[in-house]
Parts: sequence; C-alpha cells; structure tokens
Amino acid sequence: MARRRPALSLLAAVAAAGVAAFASAQPTTSGGSIQVPGAGPRPGKPPAARPAAPPRPATATVPLDRVIAVVNDEALTQFELDEQKRIVLAQMKTANVRPPAPDALEAQVLERLIVERALLQFAKDNGVRVDDQTVERTILRIAQENKVSPEELRRVLDREKISYAKYREDIRREVTIQRLREREVDSRVQVSEAEVENYLATVAAQAGGENEYLLSHIMVGVPDQATPDQIDVRRRRAEEALAQLKSGKEFSQVAAAYSDAQDAIQGGDLGWRTPARLPTVFQSAVRTMSKGDVSPVLRSAGGFHIVKVNDSRSRNAPTIVDQTHARHILVRVNEVTSESEAKAKIDRVKDRIEQGAKFADQAKVNSEDGSSSKGGDLGWISPGDTVPEFEQAMAKLKIGEMSGPVRTPFGWHLILVEERRTQDVTEARKRDQARQAIRARKADEQFGEFMRQVRDKAYVEYKIDDK
Repeated sequence: MARRRPALSLLAAVAAAGVAAFASAQPTTSGGSIQVPGAGPRPGKPPAARPAAPPRPATATVPLDRVIAVVNDEALTQFELDEQKRIVLAQMKTANVRPPAPDALEAQVLERLIVERALLQFAKDNGVRVDDQTVERTILRIAQENKVSPEELRRVLDREKISYAKYREDIRREVTIQRLREREVDSRVQVSEAEVENYLATVAAQAGGENEYLLSHIMVGVPDQATPDQIDVRRRRAEEALAQLKSGKEFSQVAAAYSDAQDAIQGGDLGWRTPARLPTVFQSAVRTMSKGDVSPVLRSAGGFHIVKVNDSRSRNAPTIVDQTHARHILVRVNEVTSESEAKAKIDRVKDRIEQGAKFADQAKVNSEDGSSSKGGDLGWISPGDTVPEFEQAMAKLKIGEMSGPVRTPFGWHLILVEERRTQDVTEARKRDQARQAIRARKADEQFGEFMRQVRDKAYVEYKIDDK
C-alpha cells in the first residue's frame, strides 16, 4: 500500500549527537519524527580538525565492562546502559525535561533496553529481517526529511564520536521493531463502519464539534496475573506520582521518574490526539478537562494512568483540497523478497504495460497490496494521504501517464494517474480521520499489550548488584 505511516525517529544516536546545538536551527518534521542538526560545516568545506586526544599514561587502567542483566540468552552490559543513559540525558536536555534521580533514570533506561532486546529476539525468532540496503535507504530518507545531506549527517555523527556503523545498527533495530509491529499488530487491526458512525455521532452531539488535545501521560503498569498485593503496590506508586504533581513538580519530571511507558523519558508527551486516538480509559476524562488540568489516577487492564491536558484546539474548519485519482502496483521489499528481486519484478511489469498490457490487469496479478483486487485503484487521494516519495512522484505525472519504478518504504511501485479534481472533502475527511484515529488508537493499545506480553515471557536475570 502507499498510505502514509509514521516516520522513523532519528534515534537516540543522533538525538545525543549535539542536537541541543541544532534544535533552534532545524524544525521538526511534520510527522513528529526527527530533529537533525542543521549547523556545522558547510557543504564542500571539511569539518574543523579536532585536537588529538592526549596519550594514555602507561599506568592508566581500563575499566572492564560487566554484565548487568541477561535477557533470555543475551547479555546487557554496563557499557550499553551507560551509553544509553548518555543519549537519554542529551534528549532530555534538548526537550527541556528535567532528569529524574540517577537511580530512577537508570531503572527506566535499563527497562527500555530489556524491552527492546526482548522485542528484537522475538523478531529474529519469527523471521523478521532488515537487510543493509533497507537500512541505507532509511538513513537517506531521514536525511532528506530533515533537509540535510548524507555527508552532513556523517559529519554530525563524527563530531559527536558516534560511529556510522553503530548508527546503522540503531536504525536497523528501529526498522526491525517497526516491521514487527506492522506484522504482529497493525496489519490485524480492523475498524468497522459501526465504530466510525458511533464516533461521528458522538462528535456531532458535542457542542462546538470535535476538539484535539495536546496531552502528556504517566502509566504505572501492572503485570499479567498480578496478585492483589502487587496491584496495590502499583496503585500506590501511581498515587505517589499524583501527589508529586499536586505538590507542584513538573509533569515531565514526574513522568520521567514514575512512568513505565516508552515515552517516559520524553516527559510522557503524547502529542496532539483526537478523542478517537486516545486510549479508551482517557476519553471521558479528557473531554471534561480544561487546559492545564491533571486527571485523577485512572485504571485500565494494563495499569494505572494519569493524564494532563496541555492545550486543545478545534478541528471544525472546512477542508478543500486538490485530489488525484490513481492506481498503483506494489512489489514489496521484505524478509522474503530482496531489493534486487523486487526491482527486477517491477521492471518486468512495467515492460509488459508499455508493450500493451492493461495496468489494471497487471495490478490484479502482480500487486502485493489490498488494492490489487480492484486493479490497483486507490480512489481519490488527498495531500498527506501517502508517503512523501509516492506523493512527489504522483504529483509529477500528467493525466493518463504512468510513472517509472518508484521506491518508497513499502517497496517498488508503478503509479498511473487517471483524474484530478478540487474537492470539498470536509465530510469524507472527517470519516477518514475518524477511521484512522480509531485504527491508530487500537494499534497503540494492542502494541502496548504486545510489548508487555513479550516482556513478561522473557527470562530476565538482573546482575546489576553483582560486584
């Protein structure tokens, strides 16, 4: 498919790479994805030479790394923990989030590393692979989205003493987890027309229509099959966090110290969410809250929650856009089909169409997308509906013209433009936004549950107290 998916973050590696020095110079991308440094040496000029490191005294000792935890059969080392803490502290500094106490920060970072390691092991055991070409293409896309060249990105990494090889492996891990989520969760999420109708009816019944909320949250998780005593301990931890907030502490600092959510070290920032995009437990609470309000402790199947409304805005303005009616053929690149195999196949399909075969017929036979049964028909596409690579290629085509092979994060496409129009899509967009928001909320909840299950099933042995 060609529909837009969230952009990858620039990962901790570059977040730590002096982002604070660049954040004011480079805007964040619209997908909420990445902040990449924009300063530094100009293209064509070599980076300034660094002074050589002083020689190590002959008597200097090199501290030995040690294992601090074992996840199934893989070790996590003190070096990995220290490196991740350094990265997290740089991210917090950039985001103006005050770090929690050192022991709380260490516990948060170690838990994140354990969850990531367990997810990567699950992916490996279930055949999820990311090849080198995909990694390099992803890095190129990240650089393009942030308006820096690959050479500038390498200079940033070099200045901050982050090897390109390590950065590539960070990207590989993130793409692997993203693919795992798509396969195990996103592809299985279904949204019924009844759910869309119910949501729109709820919005219509509200005075003033639909609002969107800028939120932060704290989540104190409860393990599966927890005993009443364990549940009580976790509830008291959530109540302690709420007491800290009521005493005047910053929400971001309390979230970093108390929250078990993956966004804890970003201060629990959820970004802008419509009610449909919110976890079910938040919805009724948020609708009654004003800017600056903090909820009481809320209970869900996964644990205890606190949510804060940082801002709100209306989503009721009419939407008039230029639309394109297009078809496409997609050959996916994944663990089954390599880059070269997918490219060769799309080239063969293109040759057949140029020799007289019908585009729709070739889509039905060759396209690896849900639109294949409709001859690749994507219907009317509005700006922002598809990933940038697809949208940019489609915009260059004339009516009736077919593109050459187009590479997107999904694989290789051929695109055929059939019609164009200017359309008031207010009602259709409302339905589409409702469907997307419900799907995203379900996917977020289900992936959170999936991560919790993978974490709970992993054998974890802590060795951090060993000396």
